[in-house]
Amino acid sequence: MSPSPRARTNLALTFGVVLGVFAALASGALADRQSSLVRGPAEAGVLPGPEGRAFAEVYARIKNEYVDDVDAHALMEKAIRGMVAALDPHSAYLDSDELDQVRVSTMGSYPGVGIEVAGTAGGVRILKTVEGSPAQQAGVLAGDQLVSIDGVDIGADLGGALARLRGPSGSVIHLSIRRRTAPATFEFALRRARVEVRSVAAQTLEPGYGYVRISSFSEATADELKVAVKNLKRDNPGGIRGLLLDLRNNPGGVLESGVAVADAFLDSGVIVTADGRTPDARFEMDATPGDLIDGAPLVVLVNGGSASASEIVAGALKDHGRALLVGRRTYGKGSVQTVMPLAHGGAVKLTTSRYFTPSGASIHGRGLLPDITEEGPGSAPADLVGTDAASLVARDADVRLGLETLRQRANLPEVHAMLAVRALVP
Repeated sequence: MSPSPRARTNLALTFGVVLGVFAALASGALADRQSSLVRGPAEAGVLPGPEGRAFAEVYARIKNEYVDDVDAHALMEKAIRGMVAALDPHSAYLDSDELDQVRVSTMGSYPGVGIEVAGTAGGVRILKTVEGSPAQQAGVLAGDQLVSIDGVDIGADLGGALARLRGPSGSVIHLSIRRRTAPATFEFALRRARVEVRSVAAQTLEPGYGYVRISSFSEATADELKVAVKNLKRDNPGGIRGLLLDLRNNPGGVLESGVAVADAFLDSGVIVTADGRTPDARFEMDATPGDLIDGAPLVVLVNGGSASASEIVAGALKDHGRALLVGRRTYGKGSVQTVMPLAHGGAVKLTTSRYFTPSGASIHGRGLLPDITEEGPGSAPADLVGTDAASLVARDADVRLGLETLRQRANLPEVHAMLAVRALVP
């Protein structure tokens, strides 16, 4: 692997919010890199004459004549946000709190109670609880509505809920929750703790055939994958005949993590390249020797929710003939954003480069077309219920098709060999 001089962090921020950690800053997937650059006004340049005068005039009109008094600092922040957001859907201005949230979201663990929420018309609702978290252990359920936090009513204020839910490990927070099935509210006193967000889940579908689902790419994902495959090998003493890698609805994550997952199944070759205007925006990352499943057939499930780092993994495995893609066209997010800290404590996240699959193809706005394409929008991946593999196969049509494809590949070694040496198409 050949990383660039500065660490690149490819973040996936989804519609849900893990409480106590971070809020979704945008829908879809965002590819971010950290930068230590802090430029002053002289280095950044000055506003062009006519446009600068127009900006000053509009600012003065708003300050003096808008129907409500507008705070000067808030008005300037809105102007900055609008300027950056107008560039493309993935660039954004981050204030200090948002920058901290972005940093924490890449770590795979955080201090909190372990609940994921979203703002709805009816209020702030809990989407899911993290397994083993204080909230899950106390009996908080998906679908519950947050009524108040530490005695303060929440209503539909998602931002306020996030601010109150954050706190150090060991501190106690009181939640009042309304449940659809009960007339009275439920009261919970939860002690914040270090919550481990697992991005990898695995089980044996049938003897010799494993299933691994990666929901996002955090700093811990590559290590979690190694443990998952190790456990699958332990549970299948006859060996792994094939592996189904599920990247459906995975919006991305840490770039290095996605590269490491692809590298886990490749012995050599380019995994991803990127091109941009500055030297640091141009880089190449390569595979290193070693295959976790020793060349056994690999099938990757993808859909329209597979984006960014997911597409890096799927594109590398497809281009090198290491895996067949099954499902639906992917999202098509092929740009990289650099997080550049600013002197006042916030940051600007700018699109600085686009990345390409090993064959040199850009998936930006196009996505990846699977080798075996399914019709229709499809459904969300079925929930994993314990180790009930038969239930998963029965409930999830994509998993059934993926397993059938794996069986065919395992029983046709000559086809597998042909795919493994397939030439890259420019």
